[in-house]
Amino acid sequence: MLLAAILLRVGRTVLSVVASAAVIVGLWYAFIAVFDLNPLVAKDPQAVWKYLFTADKAAESRRAILDGLWHTLGDAGVGYAAGTVAAIVVAVTFVLFRSVERALMPVAMMLRSVPLVAMIPLLTLIFGRGLTAVGVIAGIIVFFPSLVNLVFGLRSGPPAAADLVLAYGGGPATVLRKVALPSALPALFVSARIAVPGAVIGALLAEWLATGEGLGYYMQRAQQTFNYGGVWASVVVITVASIALYAVVGFVEAIVLARYGPNSGRSR
Repeated sequence: MLLAAILLRVGRTVLSVVASAAVIVGLWYAFIAVFDLNPLVAKDPQAVWKYLFTADKAAESRRAILDGLWHTLGDAGVGYAAGTVAAIVVAVTFVLFRSVERALMPVAMMLRSVPLVAMIPLLTLIFGRGLTAVGVIAGIIVFFPSLVNLVFGLRSGPPAAADLVLAYGGGPATVLRKVALPSALPALFVSARIAVPGAVIGALLAEWLATGEGLGYYMQRAQQTFNYGGVWASVVVITVASIALYAVVGFVEAIVLARYGPNSGRSR
């Protein structure tokens, strides 16, 4: 049944998220205990909770962090959309035109090896310090892994199905639409899950090094003013937001793949 397949996929996603959160909290406690870190600098979960909810200025601190979070998520959304759309367009082009792939894929892989932090001064010089720069910086992080996954996914369709489409008079575009794109749905969602934290990291980098806005800038300012509670609380909030977005993508993936994925017929 379609509903059973959806519930199974959603259950796996929720279990994965809960397990990841438990591991993160456990490692957090262990890291502080093993290295015997100064509590003035290293904040444990209780200290972060107090900073956000029970301290005298908790409401003010929470409001500042949430304001930065919404700005950062907006920046991440721009980079996510830009990087994903660009990766889809380039991947389809590579699949349809092998000569273009042979010419440009090595260039793409070479650019991927360049540290993004080293490129940010040049990118801000070219695109400024506004939303365009954020979209480019976050989009670059999203683009390269998405491109590789999508090219692989578009070529993972069964050759017999492609031959059948061609035998009935279909062209490469028809094969792409009828065979390659449905077969690429799992790869598309793998890319989406990888890209979510990548887009958030790209947005934070852009805010930290370029725009001077959002949660990235708030964390930088908090560190400079020795507000270590603010730094740790910001890290926790952005981590929780990233995990939540990852779970949302997993939920959408469960619905789409159960209905349209290559193995959807087995669930009916």
